[in-house]
Amino acid sequence: MAEKKHRLSYRDAGVNIDAADQALRQIAGVVRKTYDERVLCDIGTFGAMYSFDTAGMEQPVLVSSVDGVGTKLKLAFMTGKHDTVGIDLVSHCVNDILVQGARPIFFLDYLAFGRLNPEIVLEVIQGIANGCRYAGCALIGGETAEMPDMYHPDEYDLAGTIVGVVDRAKIVDGSTVQAGDVIIGLGSSGLHTNGYSLARKICFGVAGLACQDELPGTGRTVAEALMEPHRSYSKVIQILMKVVGVKGMAHVTGGGITDNLPRTVPKHLGAQIDLSAWVVPPVFHFLQKTGGVADSEMLRTFNMGIGYLVVVAEDEADRALHTLKQACEEPTLVGRVIAGEHKVHYVGALNYGASH
Repeated sequence: MAEKKHRLSYRDAGVNIDAADQALRQIAGVVRKTYDERVLCDIGTFGAMYSFDTAGMEQPVLVSSVDGVGTKLKLAFMTGKHDTVGIDLVSHCVNDILVQGARPIFFLDYLAFGRLNPEIVLEVIQGIANGCRYAGCALIGGETAEMPDMYHPDEYDLAGTIVGVVDRAKIVDGSTVQAGDVIIGLGSSGLHTNGYSLARKICFGVAGLACQDELPGTGRTVAEALMEPHRSYSKVIQILMKVVGVKGMAHVTGGGITDNLPRTVPKHLGAQIDLSAWVVPPVFHFLQKTGGVADSEMLRTFNMGIGYLVVVAEDEADRALHTLKQACEEPTLVGRVIAGEHKVHYVGALNYGASH
């Protein structure tokens, strides 16, 4: 009699459909808390539907962006802290479309595991939902996948897509920027979501620190300093745009001020930034000193304490600064637009304050 063959299942190949179903049940309530009356579907549909508000707009324009959180995820794996990378993801995406004056309306996520863990799924999605609620947008769709052999069993990948809207007449594209306009900087909360490959190399490779060790000069552990969530500037910038004519904006992400500011300045103009205008947070001082990193490399890798830049006319600078302060920001006049080569021209020296 022939020997009976073992019947293979999807679980034998490393995919646990029951775990995926459990994860979906756990996140359903969290996701629904981001819904408003314009979400026209529930969890489980093939496509998400949203009827967005275009009241007061003559020509609504959709603005979209997709991004991830880079190797900051490695910190989540090392620390077992998964409830803030979702905030990072949403904030990064929201800030990207904010540059063109768009307000976010809905968000979609992609979360893929080597081995799906429903508890971690819930933590990550809770962070995404918190980011969406803060930004005022709905989390209306996503993909949670288990992909054995594609990812390490204890790791996952995370990405998101944001969709926002702006009236065509109010798009901010930098086209009206001219020499003499001033540049205002808004503070970052830390590294945000950029430079983590270098930061990890310095902290864990060069300095030999562990996540629970104190990061010198910061009064915080390595984990606390590096896992600080990415700031969202949407609310305060929406307030500012109602008061002054914002000409251009830049989200200081990968490439730092060096590469991102020129994206909002016309090709025939440059930007002058005074490095002494703000105090660089201690975490960056530690990274530069310990890693022996050149100023130019620091400025192209990290935000150096300035997470968002706004360009306004010189005669509106005081009103812009006052409005931002009233909104509980600590804005800094960091530079101005100048005639000359289309790049950032730095003056002064990095200001590390008392930590220097």
